[in-house]
Amino acid sequence: MKEKEYEKLFSGFKGIEDDILAIFLRVQKKDGYISEEAIRRVSRFLKISENRLYGVATFYPKFRFTKPGRNTVKVCMGTACHVHGGQSLSDAVGWQLGISLGQTTDDGHFDFQRVTCLGCCTLAPVVQINDDIHDRVLVTGLKETLKQYE
Repeated sequence: MKEKEYEKLFSGFKGIEDDILAIFLRVQKKDGYISEEAIRRVSRFLKISENRLYGVATFYPKFRFTKPGRNTVKVCMGTACHVHGGQSLSDAVGWQLGISLGQTTDDGHFDFQRVTCLGCCTLAPVVQINDDIHDRVLVTGLKETLKQYE
């Protein structure tokens, strides 16, 4: 973001510690993640150390610190999905994409997350790619599922 974008982002805030979460939500909504530059700018605006800001932000799983891919892959780890092979599916997604949880592929095409529950328990195991739910996904069919988004 440029200087004017940060000024606009900070408008309406008092510059107090209570503003941290709301500012981070705005940053992430705009950029898709919280960059090191954003942490520096928020630190200067709120007059709070970068370490303190990271401490707050990392407490909440909603915040991410890496740029998201064009396609977000979420593997459900709810009870039904876990029982039906969710962990193996999660391992396979990481292997297929060559990344670990929370990372984005080098080409920026995919990022990979695990979620607690997608609410599709009768369809387990479930993978969500962007807004699309893929049900009863098997490790053996994962490559074909991912290929649809290349």
